[in-house]
This record gives sequence, structure tokens and C-alpha cells, in this order.
Amino acid sequence: MQRWLGLGALFWSTVFPALAAPLPVGRAQFQVPYADAPVTLFTYKPAGYAGGPLLVVFHGVVRNADHYREFAITLAERFGVLVVAPQLDEAAFPEEWYQRGGLLAADGTAKPREQWMFNVVGAIVAGVRAKEGKPDLPYYLIGHSAGAQFLVRLAAYLPGEAKRIVAGNAGSLLFPSTDHAFGYGLGGLPPELRDDAMLRRYFAAPLTLYLGTADVTPRRRFDASEAAMRQGPHRYGRNLAFYSMAEKMAKERGWTFNWRKVEVPGVEHDAARMFAAAQAEDALFGPKP
Repeated sequence: MQRWLGLGALFWSTVFPALAAPLPVGRAQFQVPYADAPVTLFTYKPAGYAGGPLLVVFHGVVRNADHYREFAITLAERFGVLVVAPQLDEAAFPEEWYQRGGLLAADGTAKPREQWMFNVVGAIVAGVRAKEGKPDLPYYLIGHSAGAQFLVRLAAYLPGEAKRIVAGNAGSLLFPSTDHAFGYGLGGLPPELRDDAMLRRYFAAPLTLYLGTADVTPRRRFDASEAAMRQGPHRYGRNLAFYSMAEKMAKERGWTFNWRKVEVPGVEHDAARMFAAAQAEDALFGPKP
């Protein structure tokens, strides 16, 4: 077993030779290659790190990954995880790519799977695994606001090997319904992006909706478009409606439903407080026995 792990580490250091040095303890940053826009990762490794999983943290619409790294340090220290917050700049990754995953070409057809924005997760994970010499390092994903929007759509189309995908206070969701136009639902998508096979995979994804119950007041860059308001009057209400629709549909069709809903009483649209809340453990790792 040890020999296999050594060979795996050699493989990853060969593929990513510039990334071979382990992440330093504390705060740091490095870049991973991705398409034509290398991605900067803001990292944090606890002083007592003992080989825990990777937690990839997706920032909100302000694109402030350095701040999100700071918000997530409490998670790193509490759970002994590596924290990595990718900087996905708006110039390189506009809303159509970030929040919506870059699924569609200009003519409305589906892009090839390898061109979807969701593949950035694989590049990030591969880079960290190479740094740590751990080709099988397990990983979790957590995002807040726009980052949560990205992760909800990733759960629908490319959840990968994530142990858990935690979407905190998303302002709009991908409803499993063609009554909502794409961006907000499946309406107008090519058949292969909205068929039963896609829905079954969506409902089987390890998705947690992580919700502040006081996130009911519109704030800066709140999506108040007609399509968004059809989902609900505020973020908390939209998430509840989304979860309810998916749960009911999966139950009626006898399909596996791996979603969970975890609420933080009294918290508004505040990533720092959401990450620091006791309920973050439940959101990521499930309730304690």
C-alpha cells in the first residue's frame, strides 16, 4: 500500500512539477493551471494538520477569495481540514460561466462536457493533491451566495467525487422544472441537459442547502429579476421552495434523494457567521451520532 502511495505521489509531482512542495502551515497562495486563465488559490493549513480532507471554498459575487479564506479558517481549525479558496475573477469567469457553469454555446446548444466551468474543481483538487502528494485526498465543497449558485448547478451536472457539496444562502437555484427558464430551472435547455437521467443524478448528488433563516432582506446585487422572484421573495424562501420541489419529485418517482437541509437560526446573508456557526459541522459532515 505504501509503495502504491509513493508511486501515486511521484505521478502527481511529474504532472504538476511546480506544485510538488506541500502547502505551508498557515496562510499561503499558489496557482493551478486551468484553460487559458490560471487560478490563484488562497490556502490555509492548520498548525496541527494531520492529513484531514480538503475543503474548497467558493466566494460570492464580489469575487473576494482572500476574504473567504479568512472566513473558513474557523472550519480548518475546528475540523482539521485544508482550506483552499479559488479566486475566480469576473473578467475571466463572468456570471454565465461562474454562477451558471458555462453549459451552453451562443446558439443554445450544450457545450462539450470538458468545456464546462465545473471542471475547474478537478483542476483545483488535482493541484492540491499534487502539492500534498496525496492522489486520493478526499474533498468537500462549500460556497456562499454566488458560490452557492455555482455549486447547486455543479451538483446537477458534474458533482465529481465531492464527499459533500454545501450551498450556503444561494440567491437563485436550478429548479428541477421546465416551468423555470434556464439559469433558474431547466426550461429551454437541450433534452440531454434536462432528461430523467439528469434529474436522477441531480437528486442523488450529496448536496446540502445551508440556510440562514434571517436571510430574508434583499441586499446589494440581490437578484430581483422576474425569473428569480418566481422562485420566492427572498433567498431563504427560494431555498425552501427549491428543496421542497426536489424532495417531492424524487419521492413521487421513487428516486434516491441525497440532499440535506441545515438551517442556522437568526443569521442573515453573512458568510463569516454561516461558516462559524455550530451547524456548519452538520452541513459538511452530517449530524453527530
